[in-house]
Amino acid sequence: MAEYLLEVQDLKTYFRTKGGGRVRAVDGVNFAVLPGEKVALVGESGCGKSVTALSIMRLVAQPPGEYAGGSIIFEDQDLLELPEREMRKIRGGRIAMIFQDPMTSLNPTMTIGKQIAEGLQIHLKLSEREAHKRALSLLEQVGIPAAAERVNSYPHQFSGGMRQRVMIAIALASNPKLLIADEPTTALDVTVQAQILELISAICKEFGTALILITHDLGVVAGMADRVVVMYAGKVVEEAPTDELFANPRHPYTLGLLSSVPRVDEKRQAELRTIEGAPPNLLHPPAGCPFRPRCYFARAICHTMPPLDPLAGRPLHRKACWPDISDPKEQAYAERRRLARIEGQKAAISEAASGIRSLELEGERK
Repeated sequence: MAEYLLEVQDLKTYFRTKGGGRVRAVDGVNFAVLPGEKVALVGESGCGKSVTALSIMRLVAQPPGEYAGGSIIFEDQDLLELPEREMRKIRGGRIAMIFQDPMTSLNPTMTIGKQIAEGLQIHLKLSEREAHKRALSLLEQVGIPAAAERVNSYPHQFSGGMRQRVMIAIALASNPKLLIADEPTTALDVTVQAQILELISAICKEFGTALILITHDLGVVAGMADRVVVMYAGKVVEEAPTDELFANPRHPYTLGLLSSVPRVDEKRQAELRTIEGAPPNLLHPPAGCPFRPRCYFARAICHTMPPLDPLAGRPLHRKACWPDISDPKEQAYAERRRLARIEGQKAAISEAASGIRSLELEGERK
């Protein structure tokens, strides 16, 4: 295996609450990124994807946040051990980030050109004239029409898609080794989403830039990522090459995510299944596997957290799950539990409806 560009090892990022508790937003995360590799972080909202990205950039506000353990090794340096002055040289220079909402990430009082040039002057030590010229070139590269005129425009004069292109230009200004894209197509229409993703992919390929893509869209993952890291409740529950993960998911949560996505290449046989319940309260997470309360495959052993271990004969495919969900016996067990839960829900709904009707009849008699 080639040397990793980035290694996140047992990372723990917690947030203290006013009541004295700690929200374990990232709780022992492990994954790595090779030079030039595209890695996707996927999972429901609140699973720790964005906090993991902000931790890599050292942008978690302290307090209330705290780095409670682990390490982030980037080019043989532990980013959590670096003084802030050294971290500023890496942040925006060798590691760049495209944030989720460009309107709140761009400075409304500065022109687009100045915001791009600022990073160039800090990280590449370019003169004001050279930085302006480079900013213009970057705007053209990311597809801003009439770049020579728009370079002196303000963020509010751009559409959502154009602002996101500006964010990409800022992120790429210093030729970073690693690009983190935190849901870069949120709130954009489908056509613009495709353009933005195609632009990011093309630029990463051209410059050999590694990519960490945070997204909810598994269709995007299938088309862009080399490897997928599935997160749940602040932990990594499965990791595998993209094709392998889609063809052979081995964690019940991953299976649930894939089962809830409609397939356009297959005839629809039944209604889409959802993942019942809600993610756990990270102030008081359940004992053992955090997915256990929502999992049909759960057994008594699941009250103990399973390790993230590779599958037999597949060192690149790791899962944190005790049952083997590919076993027909385990699948039959899960299906029985699913049907029993459905019957229980129907009975509860029927009982509630009867109670409401009884109250209505009593009200009518009065």
